[in-house]
Amino acid sequence: MLGKWNRRMWIFPLDLIFMGISFFLAHWIRFESLIFLFPPERFFTSLVIVVGVRAGVFILSDIYRSIWAYASIHDLVEIIKVTLLSSLVSTTALLFYNRFEQISRMVPILDTLLLLSFLCIRSFSWRVFRDQYILKKAQEEGEPTLILGAGKIGATLLSEIRRHNELKLNPVGFLDDDTQKIGAHIQGVPILAKIDQAEQIISQFGVKQVIIAITNPDGQLISRLIRSFENTDVKFKILPSLGSLFFDSPKLHQLREVQVEDLLGRSVVDLEIESIRSYLKGKCILVTGAGGSIGSEICRQIAVFEPARILLLDAAETPLYEIEYELKKKLEGQNIEIVPIITDVKNLSRVSSVFEKHSPQVVFHSAAYKHVPMMEINPTEAVMNNVLGTKNMADISRLSGVERFVLISTDKAVNPVNIMGASKRVAELYLQHISRETKTKFITVRFGNVLGSNGSVIPRFREQIAKGGPVTVTHPDVIRYFMTIPEATQLVLQAGSMGECGEIFILEMGEPVRILNLAEEMIRLCGLRPHVDIPIEYTGLRPGEKLFEELLLDLEGIKKTHHPKIKIAAPLENPEATTFIARFNELLVAGRTNKDKEIFLAFKALVPEYKIHADYLNEAKVEPLNQNFKNG
Repeated sequence: MLGKWNRRMWIFPLDLIFMGISFFLAHWIRFESLIFLFPPERFFTSLVIVVGVRAGVFILSDIYRSIWAYASIHDLVEIIKVTLLSSLVSTTALLFYNRFEQISRMVPILDTLLLLSFLCIRSFSWRVFRDQYILKKAQEEGEPTLILGAGKIGATLLSEIRRHNELKLNPVGFLDDDTQKIGAHIQGVPILAKIDQAEQIISQFGVKQVIIAITNPDGQLISRLIRSFENTDVKFKILPSLGSLFFDSPKLHQLREVQVEDLLGRSVVDLEIESIRSYLKGKCILVTGAGGSIGSEICRQIAVFEPARILLLDAAETPLYEIEYELKKKLEGQNIEIVPIITDVKNLSRVSSVFEKHSPQVVFHSAAYKHVPMMEINPTEAVMNNVLGTKNMADISRLSGVERFVLISTDKAVNPVNIMGASKRVAELYLQHISRETKTKFITVRFGNVLGSNGSVIPRFREQIAKGGPVTVTHPDVIRYFMTIPEATQLVLQAGSMGECGEIFILEMGEPVRILNLAEEMIRLCGLRPHVDIPIEYTGLRPGEKLFEELLLDLEGIKKTHHPKIKIAAPLENPEATTFIARFNELLVAGRTNKDKEIFLAFKALVPEYKIHADYLNEAKVEPLNQNFKNG
């Protein structure tokens, strides 16, 4: 830094000349003649005092650390501050030299204004020359680029593009839905039309690159644009979400390719920050399944709210190590303790010792087996992990006086047709059962699929596309609800602040997405054509798989909350507690003894709406607990 500062010190002699000229001109303008030069020794002594004092102030300031080519408002403010300070000090020195006599009040004012003018000209002249000639010429030779969004993000992005002429991007215009902006200019670049006219503008101006600089872009619009230009060399880039830009202005290095998440057009989550902070700040938080997609993101989101300690619990060593390393690096210097704990939620003794040692106050239980086909052929593990594991965590939390317990559930728990969904439904019912007489607030949050989670359809499609296909879809009409991992976890934290006694919160999932359409869009995002460059094959629905998922039982009903993206499943009449526990224990016994048929029977008794696959056993042999038992 010092070396660069010294190299720029050659500007200093030029400033000394400006100081002398401005002092001379100030007198000439004030007296309208050269009378001030007589006697000459008085004027030149004053000149030496003023220039000498100003020079000292300028050298001690940061004014010579700026680079002319990037002169900005900050540099202008710095010039004004240093010039005013030097004028004040030099005028004071002159007053003492002249014993407060024969000083024209207009001379210091004129001197200051003239010097400011000279300094601004020398500072910004190279910036103007560079922008108007060098960069402009380089950009005109670059790729015609269109920016969607003429707000603050778009304007900042334009400045970034102009600072990096090596990228050879030529911004030809903006598009924005604010009709009052159309026809105006930002830094000389016109705002051409509304965003829905993008196709026409891209063709008219020969645009080769489109940059989306909108905080909440329309996913359908992006998808349409990509389809329209899939056979051309037009490239689409997008800035990260508003949450990613919260602490930083947009930078060129943040630009990325459009991803399938952007095509959903999910709106930004409006969080009640203080209500979430009130139950997390300064607390010891335990997250089970901390190495998984949802669990790890919950840990990242929790860290924002300054807990005292985050306990990362997972049975998988490598994912646990990775999230621990990430959090410790991210939170370095902050007073948040990160404690990794390798154990299985089925291990009651080990989990009990964790609670005794650390006394967690809030528990987020996301540990579960989630892959439908795997659980269909391993029903015992679904019982032991998803049901017994939840029971262990809930029982110990209640006995330990945990303040809040949040269970991560799934839309597959609604009218389940598979073991995984049935196991999560029983876990929901158990929480409602034990929440009747306890100070612990048990809360269930139910939502659909999350984009990009481990083992989900998105990573599988990416892998298949990378290999040249085919992309496999189970059925052309299968649809699923999707949301992004950050959105899901943020709403989980929000719901955790709202629960009181066994509620099942349902997250607003938006419109369902056809998996076939999702596969086609992902192929297009790779610059390929679906069904032409990459074939799509249908493999048939797997055992336990539905064409569509529900988020609500037919008889549950729904109640709104004060948050627009969170609703509550209205609870129905609870079953008799003794009978429920008896059936629940029968399920656990069947799981411990690896009796698959008894597991199916026990699930059907606990969850009458559970539809057992015909390949497993005859449903007519199953006697449900009672016909009215559909919710707890």
